Amino acid sequence: MTHLRGVKPAAQPAADPLKKAPAAPKHFSEYARAEWKRIIPDVIARGIVTKADLGGIEELCMARGLARELETKLRDPATGDIDLKIARAQDKAVQTARQLAAEFGLSPVSRSRVASAGPADDDDDNPLVIGRNRPVV
Repeated sequence: MTHLRGVKPAAQPAADPLKKAPAAPKHFSEYARAEWKRIIPDVIARGIVTKADLGGIEELCMARGLARELETKLRDPATGDIDLKIARAQDKAVQTARQLAAEFGLSPVSRSRVASAGPADDDDDNPLVIGRNRPVV
């Protein structure tokens, strides 16, 4: 039922964002570590990740790392046939990664939400402001 989903609110920059990128977790695979090094500087620079968000970023990197790892095992080297079990697992990992990426502003649409959710515009000096928000002079 799509009519019950609603609209996502615009993402706001974090109140206490991380200033320095932490090292990738030691348990990461080679692919997950590469993903961490690729995305963490961007989300730190945009100020949208706090210490509490690092678990979600870890999950995103693990999902993308798993998808890459499964890509290397997808085809049988002898016959070139695709293993459907691995294809389903890869599809699930890609889907999970896509959903997590949207949460952290790493898709074009979610990135525009984060960019448009800057500091509130102060209209106190705007003579065209009408209604209840109009300053009393």
